[in-house]
Amino acid sequence: MKVLLDTCTFLWICEGSSELSEESRALHSDPANEVHLSAVSAWEIAVKYVFGRLALPEPPASWVPRQRQRHLIAALSVDEAAVLTLPLLPELHRDPFDRMLVCQAIVGGMTIVTPDSAIRAYPVPTRW
Repeated sequence: MKVLLDTCTFLWICEGSSELSEESRALHSDPANEVHLSAVSAWEIAVKYVFGRLALPEPPASWVPRQRQRHLIAALSVDEAAVLTLPLLPELHRDPFDRMLVCQAIVGGMTIVTPDSAIRAYPVPTRW
């Protein structure tokens, strides 16, 4: 299965947080799954870090890639097809980062691992 982590899911994996569901842990740790973190999530992390809304032990430029490698998570770039899917989405969620993750999942045939009920309202496979 091709898996796309929501930003909070990635952060909770990195922290070993109890917020992470058992199913999410299993999806992340199953070697049969291709687990990805979008550049959109890296962007969201960087924005929150700059505005003091996310504390990290080091700047995102080093922390995000280090955590991806540590947790065997592949990077996912934003491509034109995903961006051009954005106008086709219904207005179910106002968060631009989450809307872009939905687009990437649709175009890439991925399942989003997220606790966000607004994301789960879109026509894209989700798990939690």
